[in-house]
Amino acid sequence: MEIALYLLPVTLGDTSLETVLPSYNREIIIGIKHFIVEDVRSARRFLKKVDHDIDIDSLTFYPLNKHTSPDDISGYLQPLLNGLSMGVISEAGCPAVADPGADVVAIAQRKNLKVVPLVGPSSIILSVMGSGFNGQSFAFHGYLPIEPAERGKKLKFLEQRAYAENQTQLFIETPYRNNKMAEDILNNCRPQTKLCIAANLTCEREYIKTRTLKDWQGKIPELSKIPCIFLLYK
Repeated sequence: MEIALYLLPVTLGDTSLETVLPSYNREIIIGIKHFIVEDVRSARRFLKKVDHDIDIDSLTFYPLNKHTSPDDISGYLQPLLNGLSMGVISEAGCPAVADPGADVVAIAQRKNLKVVPLVGPSSIILSVMGSGFNGQSFAFHGYLPIEPAERGKKLKFLEQRAYAENQTQLFIETPYRNNKMAEDILNNCRPQTKLCIAANLTCEREYIKTRTLKDWQGKIPELSKIPCIFLLYK
């Protein structure tokens, strides 16, 4: 195994590893003792899922979130500088994609350290694949504003970009507000605009459906408390 910073994808939910992760990932993971993680508890659960016999107490975890200082992040890479491979684990999906792991990868690149992204599920890519929308030009915007007027304004702006730039627009919401997001899309965008709702990707009760907003009226499924991505296109 090469000495590197390995970016280790995680399942998007309670999915068996065999369905979404190559066996090669396990070989890499069991050779790593230092992990930079978004959430220590979920990372420990994931590693136990990868190898039930793994000695969790022998591993070192470095928490990485929006509160972690740049100095701390830079210090996290010391084991790698000392010749020990390290892994980056997100809470779900691919690390460094819409994820604080990007910060540590940027530092590793500046220090000319080897970075190796491994194959795994990305809800962003999977939703674009399943939408039927433009997969050559798309933009992920994360969370939209919470305040109703600002959110409406942002939705109209993204819709305009979809038409003007022929570009798929993706965004997410806190799961318990998914139903409100769907309602706001219907109330602020044009009837002919297409909306894809992608929920529970790779998990039980996976749902990916594309319709015009006119056709979505009265047909929005119950989306509360499940991971979901919304995609707009012309």
